Amino acid sequence: MRKKKWLQTSLAVITAATFILAGCSNNEPKGSNTETGGTNGEVSTDPVTYDYFAFGTNKDVIASNTTIGKILQEQTGVDWKMEYVVGDASTKSGVMIAGGDYPDVISPVSELSKLTDAGAFIPLNDLIEKYGPNIKRVYGDYMDKITNEDGNIYILPFTANVNGYLKEPDATSTFWMQRRVLKEFGYPEVKTLDQYFDLIEQYQAKYPSVDGKGTIGFLTFAGTAGEFFTITNQPMHLAGYPNDGNVMVDMKTHEAKLYMGTDYEKRWLASLNEMNRKSLLDPETFTANKDQYLAKLTSGRVLGYVNYSWQIGDATNNLKAAGNDDLRYVALPIVFDESITDAYIDPPSFVNNRGLGITVSAEDPVRIIKYWDNMLSEENQKLIQWGEKDVTYSVNEEGRFVMSKEQLANRNDNEFKRKYGWAYFDYEWPRYGNNSLYEDGNAHVPTSQPEVAEVNYTEGDLALLKAYGLKTFSGFFAEPVERPWYPAWSIEKEQGSPEQIFNQKAGDLQQKFYPKMVFSSEADFESIWNDYLAEFNKLKPAGFEAFITSKVKERIAGNW
Repeated sequence: MRKKKWLQTSLAVITAATFILAGCSNNEPKGSNTETGGTNGEVSTDPVTYDYFAFGTNKDVIASNTTIGKILQEQTGVDWKMEYVVGDASTKSGVMIAGGDYPDVISPVSELSKLTDAGAFIPLNDLIEKYGPNIKRVYGDYMDKITNEDGNIYILPFTANVNGYLKEPDATSTFWMQRRVLKEFGYPEVKTLDQYFDLIEQYQAKYPSVDGKGTIGFLTFAGTAGEFFTITNQPMHLAGYPNDGNVMVDMKTHEAKLYMGTDYEKRWLASLNEMNRKSLLDPETFTANKDQYLAKLTSGRVLGYVNYSWQIGDATNNLKAAGNDDLRYVALPIVFDESITDAYIDPPSFVNNRGLGITVSAEDPVRIIKYWDNMLSEENQKLIQWGEKDVTYSVNEEGRFVMSKEQLANRNDNEFKRKYGWAYFDYEWPRYGNNSLYEDGNAHVPTSQPEVAEVNYTEGDLALLKAYGLKTFSGFFAEPVERPWYPAWSIEKEQGSPEQIFNQKAGDLQQKFYPKMVFSSEADFESIWNDYLAEFNKLKPAGFEAFITSKVKERIAGNW
């Protein structure tokens, strides 16, 4: 089907074709129509509670039991029963689809394609045009990127940067090292994977235990299918590429190549195999659950690990709260060879397949879209990220947002974040992107505000930065290089398409062979790799690479 775009230049008028598509859809919401509130177009503020479901992980909550949720309820009358997936996400979405009964809104994460194909979401075009001035302001530059091939918009993503792009002062990589290891050896430069693992080996040989318990040389999380990418993604990072999913995109030709089956992947697995043979790799790498993994990270026994920072926020916050800087970790720009420039800091990006949608089961889409539009006012975006002026942050004489050490400690404390509402509202809702600025020049995200970053540093942070001659932790890394397609992992693969089936089978293959290769003897590694390569080639990866390459080039041409 030819792709129709709702361009920012024509936001004031929705095409007749789009109205027809929306009007003829079987995905009509239950109950009221889009004229709720009477002929004057006003929307009721009577108390009401809707169901919010996210395919992410968190603790269930009633939104009004948080400070932010209560303030937004007072503004709109709307409350939320917020629930999060337990168990397998695919099973949960399948149950929803089979029953045809959905929560009012869903943050579908990786289940988006499946739920969209099942007709779970209503088109938002008409609602946005009638009730979404703030939505149009925030998403105006991205409307063509969030419009589906049928001309409809079904979700509002979480990454719409507003008022420019601000690099985070404390960007991170995936490779982390315990600070006492660096301190022990005089804060050496650690850039290559060999240097990284050698330092861990030397430290563990010198200090085999801590507080009576054996140290764990290296740790990563590969205990569940949903987060197996933690271990599989590393070849592209080590080769000097950012997180484009399972491909590496050539900067000149824009050809996308899988890292699966390459010498990069083999080299990564061979290094893990060697670490295992030296008893430096955690033997529960492929069996520990997430709670067990995080418990190890916070125990002080782990010398190095691989993880994206957003996967382990609670653990890093708990380590900082414990107060021993030597047992905390620092992210390093680890690559295969000295000649490789790291690409860990994300360039400007837009992710169009992660967002929040209104389902066909919603009884009053107008009140929901009005709630979202209200959230997107600049005042409420400041509330959702910074909290209340003179309570959770202050404004100095220059108009800059600042936080005291106590205020920042609360912003980082896991339980305070849940009680206040930051743990629930600062991401999986329509929002400004992390790298946004407010109209007054302050950073959207507190940790991106230089004045806050300075307060956030402990004595240990400052000592480490001084040892390396840096002002911020971003200084460890190379500057990001703009990639107009980024990230390629957000390219949607339709359910049941050859690309989606390849992705699934390739992932299954990695889960089957990675433990075998990592835990094999040195003599058996090569034969297992060859078996893996033979099975991989049967999947005909060239077709998948051609698909991603074509989509990358379309994005570069402005067609999302």
